[in-house]
This record gives sequence, structure tokens and C-alpha cells, in this order.
Amino acid sequence: MPKLTVTDTTGKTATLDARTGLSVMETLRSNGYPVVGECEGSLACATCHVIVDPAWADRLPEISEKEEDMLDTVFDLTATSRLCCQIIMGDQLDGLAVSLPTT
Repeated sequence: MPKLTVTDTTGKTATLDARTGLSVMETLRSNGYPVVGECEGSLACATCHVIVDPAWADRLPEISEKEEDMLDTVFDLTATSRLCCQIIMGDQLDGLAVSLPTT
């Protein structure tokens, strides 16, 4: 089972088991993290914004134009910002590290 490392808004880091085929959003939510995901992964909001560790940014699938458009609405956008509903866990992402934005 792939692992997902998450740093919350207080700086606390945890490693989670992430089921293959589920999104990072689903993994975070099922483990009690406050990821809103209002649109349930349909790319109609940016309430599941996370910051991907720079070491992983180039290893993720390419960002879609629609995801980029949604990220343009985020106040604390970074170079490695992504919508976690669009990151699907699998063995190739074992060890992925993300942080929850502070705002």
C-alpha cells in the first residue's frame, strides 16, 4: 500500500496508508484532515488545494489546463500547488509528501 506524508497547518507531519486508485483528497479526508473538496473532485473549485513537496512536483502527472484555471483562484498559490482531488495514489507515488496550506 503506498504511503502519503502530510504536514498539517500546525507543522505536524504524519505518514498515512493510501489505497491505490483513491485520490489524495479521499485519503486525507478519510484520515480526518480538513480538506473541504466542495465539488467532490469535479474540478469546479479549489477547496482541496495542497502544496506538493518540491521533490515530488515533477513526478506527478502533468497538470491540466482546467486544474491550472482553478488554482488561479487560490490566495496562497505556490509553484508546487495542486488540487489533491486530481492526484491519484498508486505505487509510483509511494512516499508522496504534501502540506496543507495555512489559509
